[in-house]
Amino acid sequence: MARGPSKRQQRIATAFDALCDAIARALGAAEGARESAVRAHAEAMVEMWLREEGLDAAETDPGLRRLLANPALARPIKRVEFDRKAAFREWLATGPRRLTQILAEAAPDAAGGDPDEWLGQVGKIDGMGPVPSLWTIGTGRIGGAEPGFPVAVPLLDESHLQITSTHDSRARAEALVENLLLRVMSSFRPGVVQVHVWDVGRFTGSLPGLYPLTRTGLLTVHDPGMLDELLEELSDRIRRVHTRVLVDGHPSLRAMAETNGGRTEPWIVAVLLGNRAALKDTEHRQLQRVARDGPACGVQLVLLDVPMTVNAPIETVRLDDAGVATSSMTGPYVAVEPDPPLPPADVTRAAHAIADEHERWRSRIGTFADLLPSREKWGGSRSISGLHAPVGFTDGLPAHVSLADASPHALIGGPSGSGKTNLLLTMISSMAARYGPDELEFYLLDFKEGVSFAQFAPGRRDRTWLPHARLIGVNINTDREFGLALLQFLSDEMRRRAEAAKAHEVTKLEELRREDPTGRWPRIVAVIDEFQYLFAERDAVTRQATLLLEDVARRGRSQGIHLVLASQDVSGIEAFWGRPAIFEQFVLRIALPRARRVLAELNDATLGLPRWHAVINHESGITHGNEVVRIPDATGKGSVDEVQRILHDAHAENRPEPRLFDGSRSPRLAELLAVLPAGDVPRALVGQCIDVAGSAAAIGLPDAPGRNLGVLASGVREAVRVLGAAAASLAGQHARDTLDVVIAPLIAEAFEPADRLAERVAGAGQRVETVRLDGFRARVEALAQEVTERLAGTASRHPVALVLYAADAAETALDRAGTEALRKIMHFGPETGVHVLGWWRSPARLKALLMMGASPDDLGAWVALDVQGSEVQPLVPGMFVTWSPRPGRGLLFDRAQHTQPEVVIVASLEDRS
Repeated sequence: MARGPSKRQQRIATAFDALCDAIARALGAAEGARESAVRAHAEAMVEMWLREEGLDAAETDPGLRRLLANPALARPIKRVEFDRKAAFREWLATGPRRLTQILAEAAPDAAGGDPDEWLGQVGKIDGMGPVPSLWTIGTGRIGGAEPGFPVAVPLLDESHLQITSTHDSRARAEALVENLLLRVMSSFRPGVVQVHVWDVGRFTGSLPGLYPLTRTGLLTVHDPGMLDELLEELSDRIRRVHTRVLVDGHPSLRAMAETNGGRTEPWIVAVLLGNRAALKDTEHRQLQRVARDGPACGVQLVLLDVPMTVNAPIETVRLDDAGVATSSMTGPYVAVEPDPPLPPADVTRAAHAIADEHERWRSRIGTFADLLPSREKWGGSRSISGLHAPVGFTDGLPAHVSLADASPHALIGGPSGSGKTNLLLTMISSMAARYGPDELEFYLLDFKEGVSFAQFAPGRRDRTWLPHARLIGVNINTDREFGLALLQFLSDEMRRRAEAAKAHEVTKLEELRREDPTGRWPRIVAVIDEFQYLFAERDAVTRQATLLLEDVARRGRSQGIHLVLASQDVSGIEAFWGRPAIFEQFVLRIALPRARRVLAELNDATLGLPRWHAVINHESGITHGNEVVRIPDATGKGSVDEVQRILHDAHAENRPEPRLFDGSRSPRLAELLAVLPAGDVPRALVGQCIDVAGSAAAIGLPDAPGRNLGVLASGVREAVRVLGAAAASLAGQHARDTLDVVIAPLIAEAFEPADRLAERVAGAGQRVETVRLDGFRARVEALAQEVTERLAGTASRHPVALVLYAADAAETALDRAGTEALRKIMHFGPETGVHVLGWWRSPARLKALLMMGASPDDLGAWVALDVQGSEVQPLVPGMFVTWSPRPGRGLLFDRAQHTQPEVVIVASLEDRS
């Protein structure tokens, strides 16, 4: 009989079934939890994608579009739709108003206003302040909701604009371009913005309402087949701005305008109307270069149906067949309704009004005051990389000249009466108003017989002076040596700056100023009017000046030294024949009416130039660099003098006055004594050196052989001035009662000068003795005997100066014994403290004295006045002397300090010259 399962087995089975049920329940719960987690994760991911990409993007994305159709994902989709509608409702309450406010702030005046506010008006924005950064093109709406909000695009200095249309919306696109250009042209003062239009399909017809602007040059229409010429013109402009204007380290014209407070170049808007066909490869590459470099140089592109890809800031507007647009400024979900086309008659009338105002502005007489910056900006510019200043007007806008690395030196040419002096005064004043005296220094020379630059130095009636001026030379047409001295000074300064740059391990002034911010390194501008006089003769002055000029012109640019040379005609300067490297450094050329050989050889732009105009060319005179400029009058009262007064009041305190060298004026003895450095050895002052510092020319008279002074002149007036200055200065350098002065006037004409000298010597506290011709021999023989005793050591070596007026007049009275005594004094006297300061009326008579017991070496120094160089040749054996007498000038030679004679200015012994 079969036995049933035991109770134990039943319990086991029951427990196992319970375990299976529990496992099944657990697995079911886990599966449900997994499905719930997967669904929740999927909903979270979908919601995240939708919030990041947007519902509109999901509808156009094939991958996300399937998710939107999945009913299992309805909940996250509804949440996103709800939140979007809530946010959109909230944005509509404030967003359009806020966008309108932002546009009003970014685009003041006509740039963002309704056409009724600006159409037909002439703008006032001149680039001297803030300019609109956005320009309205239409009204934007999202999903057709109201209210709409203005949509604008950047343009000037900001971005290019690319517009794409269809066949049906092309007319609407052209109207958009016309409205945009008219907004721009109506906002700015005429001439500040210029437009170029190129249409691939038509000679004329595009933007017809703007064609009145062509009559004044504000609009230029280009031939359909000459796109490459337009692109090359734009490229040339970009190159010119980079090489001529952006030389102070500014990255763009906008940055430069923000620094300098004004814009120097107009904006160029190039409108290219295509047909949706690709450009030629060469044109496309050139257009890409223009697009890439244009904004920094004020060149903007407006492209309509011109396919182009470029790595440059560019905004896009795309119109569909209905004329509704999308813009890169607002994204693809904002429908932009372009502003409606303006009435053609109103557009034409507005264009005529702008052209009329431009014509009026071009024809107005720009004054000297219009070239100056606003008063709060005087002296605010930095000359780190160059100097830039307006000197005239082109189409009513200021035209600038630049002295910088790209154009380091300037050459100005024009016949007499053409306005060179006026131009130079304008340039000097304009630069001085923009740069402070620590940024710019002037060295001004005028070789013609005039005092144009003298007004920059203090005068009798006007005690003001130009703080920037360090040296002013006038009436130097006969003192070519002064021009040579200036070039030598510039060469020395150039060398000093080069050594400082080397010490700081830099090569240019710009780098030196950065490395040595506490140092004073102003730019130097040396202006030489009628500079051809410096090279007028075939002599040592011309040879040395040519070498120095070439050196300064070649190396000065790196050390901030600039030359401005003006001349009536440079073609006949023989010193420059065969030396083209000199003029090659003068990149800036300014040619006045009828100027010759200043511009390039085939550039005849000056032939028809009217009065008060000039051609400014920063391209070495090549024709394409011509810029015709009208120069204002700077000679009237209240122009240059007013600039000088303002600058003097602002900067003159604690600054030294400029040195004025006037070739028509003799320096006074007191002035020269004041600049005569003190020394251990007494020195006889004989005049003034022709140098930049105005140094005193003096002869050292130590107790050494040959230290005598001779004056060679047939005339009395200048001879007694030199001799009197030498003796008087010598007496003033000795302590009281330590010098004996023996004065011997040997002709009647010398009596009065000798008496005046005796009074001066006595006034200096020295013992003075006057001997006339009848007692001269005895005094000479006695002095010779004293020299003998001094040599033997039996007499005191008390200093004695023997001053001879017309020494050759005593030849008969001296006889042979007296002549030998005089020779002995000259030969042995200097080493014993007895010095001869004598005037001989003839070099031949002096030569006769210096024979048989004497020699030319006994006259260690001499000054030749009204004698020829060939006559003093025997006094400097082995040296060729070129000298022609000049009033008020002498030829000085001191064996102890000169390798060749140098010209000195004869001093005046009177209180007034």
